Amino acid sequence: MKIKWYGHSAFRLTTTEGVRIIIDPYEPGGLGGVIRYDQIMDPADIVLISHDHTDHNYTEGIKGPFRVIRKEGSYDIKGVRIRAMSTLHGAGMGHNLMFVVEVDGVKVLHLGDIGHTLDQDTIAHVGKVDVLMIPADGIYTLTLEEATQMVKDIKPSLTLPMHFRTEKGGSTIAGVDQFIKGKQHVRAIPHSEIEVSRDSLPSHGEIILLQHEK
Repeated sequence: MKIKWYGHSAFRLTTTEGVRIIIDPYEPGGLGGVIRYDQIMDPADIVLISHDHTDHNYTEGIKGPFRVIRKEGSYDIKGVRIRAMSTLHGAGMGHNLMFVVEVDGVKVLHLGDIGHTLDQDTIAHVGKVDVLMIPADGIYTLTLEEATQMVKDIKPSLTLPMHFRTEKGGSTIAGVDQFIKGKQHVRAIPHSEIEVSRDSLPSHGEIILLQHEK
């Protein structure tokens, strides 16, 4: 499976069979110009929307046809198993979905704009997470302390921070440096895409900083 980070909370998963899943596409110019990443115009088979804010739900430009999932439930589409699980958005901003995506023997958990840690029953229900996509802004989602605790509790093989300030967006939120401060096994990659397989997962928890594509 290939994982591409567009920027903000937007990712694309591409399976070995060529199925494309885009998660939380943003509106370019959204939030009053705060989001300055370019429009996502890639094709998709499935689009996952964690909540209806314009920096997470913008499907214009994505080439289809594609199936949109924005409601809690379990789905099996083109060999991809998806669980959309209800949570709460941070800062008291309503509803949020987190997505468990299982494909190519790898389990990915995208937390959307979650605003709270998960209890042990929920973590057990999700099961072993291989790749965790976690917001690291410290304001509108998890606090930085909660995000750190979440990684400790979930124990993913790979952690991909998202939803943090870059030169292209998020001027009102924290940069990723605050999240990774003091953490071990942090690796920055100078491009937007990595390839992940069951055999390539590290034996210890690693944090990978991708370079946004747009």
